[in-house]
Amino acid sequence: MERETFEKLYETYYMRVYSYVMALAKKRHMAEEITQEAFYKAFTAESAFRGESNEVTWLCAIARNLYLDEMRRQSKSTEIDFDADVDSGINIESEVEDKDASCRIHLALQELEDPYRKVFELRIFGELSFREIGAICEKTENWARVTYHRAKLKLQHLLNQ
Repeated sequence: MERETFEKLYETYYMRVYSYVMALAKKRHMAEEITQEAFYKAFTAESAFRGESNEVTWLCAIARNLYLDEMRRQSKSTEIDFDADVDSGINIESEVEDKDASCRIHLALQELEDPYRKVFELRIFGELSFREIGAICEKTENWARVTYHRAKLKLQHLLNQ
């Protein structure tokens, strides 16, 4: 891949890929590392982008595979990273204000079963289109729309309980 093409890809899709990985990892440091590695892998890949999907879907698929590899690696390791969240850059004061609502939403999200939770997180946190979500889940765009709608209804029901 040519350098200027890669730079354009990076500038265009970095935040979308990062948001997607953040929805998976839920840890800023891990999401940053995996996103960087995904772009590096895309740049140095022997098999270049073939055009079978759009570019962001291709990049998210690389990132998802790297995330899964990292989860496998961590499950085999017994090390605990005590410094991972020490310097997260989060403003504590603003977090306290929304903590209750955020906590309720995240607890309700954890009660959603897959694929509803996955589709909802990809749409809201990953800011992906229904076509991209369908491609990532190896389903149709319409499936992604219906699943997202059902996830929203289930989440609203859980929050109203």
